[in-house]
Amino acid sequence: MNKSILVVGALLGASAVMSGAFGAHALQSVLSEKAAGWYDTAVTYHSTHALALLAAGLVSLHTANGPGTKWLKISAWCFGLGVLVFSGSLYVMAFTGITKLGMITPIGGALLIIGWLSLAWGASRLSTGVS
Repeated sequence: MNKSILVVGALLGASAVMSGAFGAHALQSVLSEKAAGWYDTAVTYHSTHALALLAAGLVSLHTANGPGTKWLKISAWCFGLGVLVFSGSLYVMAFTGITKLGMITPIGGALLIIGWLSLAWGASRLSTGVS
């Protein structure tokens, strides 16, 4: 599972860079100002949480199955699903203009918050081997 977290985090990071480049170069004249704002927010949260997922994966590599590991895995799931729902809904809104998708965006945001809180809780439970 730890290796998978790193792979997914790296893929999210690569796709965030591609999304950002696509938005900066191909979408400037296509999206309205409002849609461009949604798109930019999606890319920002997408890239930030790719790094958070990598952090959870790196920390979980060093914990084996010790205290806090369960919470690191929960944080990884929440970051991945949170990006999918939060950024995904904003990407779709930017391209389609279907603003009703904005109703599910906060669910993704809540998952991202739970991811950060789970990472904090898991990290607080880790044994560092140093007093």
